[in-house]
Amino acid sequence: MTNKGFTLLEVMIAVALIAIALTTLLGSQSQSVSFANSAKFETMAALLAQSKMSEVAMQKAGALISDSGDFGEDYPGYAWAVDVSEIAIPGIDNISDYLKQIDLEVTWGVFSYNLRLYQYVAESNQ
Repeated sequence: MTNKGFTLLEVMIAVALIAIALTTLLGSQSQSVSFANSAKFETMAALLAQSKMSEVAMQKAGALISDSGDFGEDYPGYAWAVDVSEIAIPGIDNISDYLKQIDLEVTWGVFSYNLRLYQYVAESNQ
């Protein structure tokens, strides 16, 4: 007389294989969502940074200051910070009156996007 059922060992091996397959599948799904969020941020941050940098670059020389804020209700969670600093080049006098370094950081949660612009200012700030 032969048994036509499964042994406990066969069932345990089958359950282990299913568990490994499901763990791998769920892990790749989670990673896919993470990549999608990162891509969404990189795209949106680049556009917002370009827009904000254009606003900053259009300001008069004396109005270039470090500042921060957000992008309003249209872009919840997105914030920006601008840092304006002077450039010093050894051997060139008063270059800091004409050349500015503008750093812009756009953030959204844990994500951060940075943009740097060197701007020549035709008029002295003095």
